[in-house]
Amino acid sequence: MILYDEVIMMAIPTDPIILMSYLNTQLRDFYPSLTDWCQAEDLCESEIRKKLAAVGYVYDAQRNQFIAASCAE
Repeated sequence: MILYDEVIMMAIPTDPIILMSYLNTQLRDFYPSLTDWCQAEDLCESEIRKKLAAVGYVYDAQRNQFIAASCAE
């Protein structure tokens, strides 16, 4: 973590499972959609989706969270 003017800045996790957990927390607590989070973080939504799809998770917009692809409707 790097301190900037008393604000803690965290790097986005690179491990896909930790990233999924981090994202679901961010989406639950702060953002109404994955698109909003990606815009706020200046990240490519399709790259996030690909990274998590590679480990079996897909974004469910209705739930506003990543879920196991096997549970997707």
